[in-house]
Amino acid sequence: MATTQPTAKSDPKTKSRAIRVRSRSSGSDKGVPQVLSELWTLSVDYAKQEIRDPLKGLGKYLAYGSAGMLLIGMGCVLLAIGALRALQTETGSTFTGNWSWAPYAIVLLGAVVVLALGFVVSKGNKK
Repeated sequence: MATTQPTAKSDPKTKSRAIRVRSRSSGSDKGVPQVLSELWTLSVDYAKQEIRDPLKGLGKYLAYGSAGMLLIGMGCVLLAIGALRALQTETGSTFTGNWSWAPYAIVLLGAVVVLALGFVVSKGNKK
């Protein structure tokens, strides 16, 4: 810990005493400009540690999250198209004629249910 104390040294021309900072650990005198320089360096290093480094981590988190969201979204769309195709081809004559709209409604309802479950689960994780 450093303490600020006036020293007995004085400039003969100005008759003022210089303020020196004495470090308890080393016993050496440091001038105010050097202490301010060290304070500035310490502040900049602290800002880098507490601001820049977490932002880098946030960038990675967002990149992986965006990639995961894109892949899950594409997978859900492909599953919905597969389910629609299965309902249209594997049910025989069940969804023909006036019922040709039913596979689309079933797949849309299933997609809404999956979306609602996703929202419920994400709200539950935020608590």
